[in-house]
Amino acid sequence: MNILSKSLILLFAISIGHIGVCQTKIPFLQKTGNSTQLIVDGKPFIILGGELGNSSASTTRYMQPIWPKLKAMNLNTVLVPVYWELIESEEGKFDFSLIQDLITEARHNNLKIVLLWFGTWKNSMSSHAPAWLKLNQEKYPRVKDQSGRSQEILSSFSDQVLQADSRAFENLMRFIKNFDSDENTVILVQVENEIGMLPSARDHQALANKAFKKNVPAELINYLKQNKEKLIPEFLEIWKANGYKTSGNWEEIFGKGLHTDELFMAWYYSKFANQVAGAGKKIYPLPMFVNAALNRPNWEPGKYPSAGPLPHLMDVWKTAGSSIDFLAPDFYNPDFKHWCDLYTRQGDPLFIPEHVFDATAPAKALYAIAQYDALGFSPFSIESTDKPADEPLAKMYGLINGLTPLITANQGHGKIKGVLVSKSNPETIIQFGKYELTCKHDYTLSWTPGAKLEDWPVTSAMIIQTGEDEFYVAGSGVVITFKCLENKDLNVGLLKVDEGRFENNEWKITRHLNGDQTHQGRHVSIPAGQLAIQKVKLYTYK
Repeated sequence: MNILSKSLILLFAISIGHIGVCQTKIPFLQKTGNSTQLIVDGKPFIILGGELGNSSASTTRYMQPIWPKLKAMNLNTVLVPVYWELIESEEGKFDFSLIQDLITEARHNNLKIVLLWFGTWKNSMSSHAPAWLKLNQEKYPRVKDQSGRSQEILSSFSDQVLQADSRAFENLMRFIKNFDSDENTVILVQVENEIGMLPSARDHQALANKAFKKNVPAELINYLKQNKEKLIPEFLEIWKANGYKTSGNWEEIFGKGLHTDELFMAWYYSKFANQVAGAGKKIYPLPMFVNAALNRPNWEPGKYPSAGPLPHLMDVWKTAGSSIDFLAPDFYNPDFKHWCDLYTRQGDPLFIPEHVFDATAPAKALYAIAQYDALGFSPFSIESTDKPADEPLAKMYGLINGLTPLITANQGHGKIKGVLVSKSNPETIIQFGKYELTCKHDYTLSWTPGAKLEDWPVTSAMIIQTGEDEFYVAGSGVVITFKCLENKDLNVGLLKVDEGRFENNEWKITRHLNGDQTHQGRHVSIPAGQLAIQKVKLYTYK
């Protein structure tokens, strides 16, 4: 082999290596066991986030006093809107100076960013579309309700709307690639915001009516046939009720009714969002998701933002949305576990991009990460607090941050479980190997000060099994007792219980607890109002 050939081979190898480094440097999702992790800068990353109020990031000046608050609350990530009307105020002319300033300030404060694309839709409406687009209603048509009245919602059936949105999103992702690909400040992108149809279940303008009369797309029919045994139960029931038909238009296959109107809209909403996401990923393939405003029990489609990425529509959304990495719930609904179960029942990753900033948020953040291996958690209007360092969420995020290496090392292998307890649900029983753990609210202990209170705080714990008889328990307001499943004649004792913290991934004991704090070896307890990590070693005796 001559010198030239060797040199060419070397250059080729270097170039391939460089491409590999660039590809792995971009944040990405990775399957680990039965969970999904977000990999940032080469290692798993849990989003301890907060979403800004809708208008806070609209000027650099308004954001100046907010950055110190975010830092004081132990956030590692801020969720930031990108307003289409501001980056393309004139058609075809883009200005990313505001986004550049936000990314720069995030770096100065050691924060990552999740961008929220307020494009065609924000909370169902098209409030952040540029003026030049809104004013040209002939070219960019709006949704019409069932009475024919136009709504402040751009139509998902308009190719002109789709192309305008896709072009703007492509330019956004090109800017992010050029400005941020070496830093990885931006780690996720949300496509649109709380897509949903109001005040009717579907669009009734001419383009929509034409599409409604067409046959159900072959891609959806094929998905139905190939995944019949794995379909979401609510969706399967609709298909079953109409005889499992596999050819025809929407009403012929799914029957007449608001449920079919919603399925139809879900397909076209997902298809639209998918094309926008796909256009952006061709430029810079960051992980992308779509969020949902949750529907209320017994409300009919059209009464809530219908056809968004809701649990009963996830099969439709995933079939049409191959460029969308996952679907995410926004929480203003108290039944947290119920909705998290629905979003993960097909093995999909969970991310909570928006949760009401209330007293339950810290407990639910810990629980989501423990029970569902959640990618992260983010209360809304995070800047609204006056005392950020004193927020319970700040203390919870500090605890989770210290635990993160232990959490990510054990995700996906059945070694981590969560407990969420309240007055209405005071007890949870879980199993780890040969042990059964009965986990109760701290106020179930009759001698605790809060036992007789009318209102109990929502509390939670994360339990990580690090050995056959060894566990870490982290959280607040829980009491745990243990049984041996292998031999009911054996008692389970607490061999050693230490309270401590992690410093540089090393466990540091702050105090030893085998005394009153364990009720003389009867239980593990972290009182409500306190936040702690305990390392527990068990043993059995006759």
